[in-house]
Amino acid sequence: MSSDDATLSAQVNRLNVGDEQQASETAPSELVAVVDDLLNQLGSKFSNISSELIGKLDDMSRRLDNLEATIEASNAQVEAGNETRAQ
Repeated sequence: MSSDDATLSAQVNRLNVGDEQQASETAPSELVAVVDDLLNQLGSKFSNISSELIGKLDDMSRRLDNLEATIEASNAQVEAGNETRAQ
């Protein structure tokens, strides 16, 4: 369990503790704060994962382009060698 999860759990547990009158007065605003914090954490994690994924896809694309260029160069050398032998 990550520290973010532990912090969120602690916030939720604080909402569940206390007498009924105090909970009815403060719980809605605290619950909104907890939900906002959770949404901010999820948004941040989503942005990080999206950035990492895009970076990895770009890297994969570059590698595939290099591989394709290497294969084409190799094929061109083989064809040039075959043409030289045929003459």
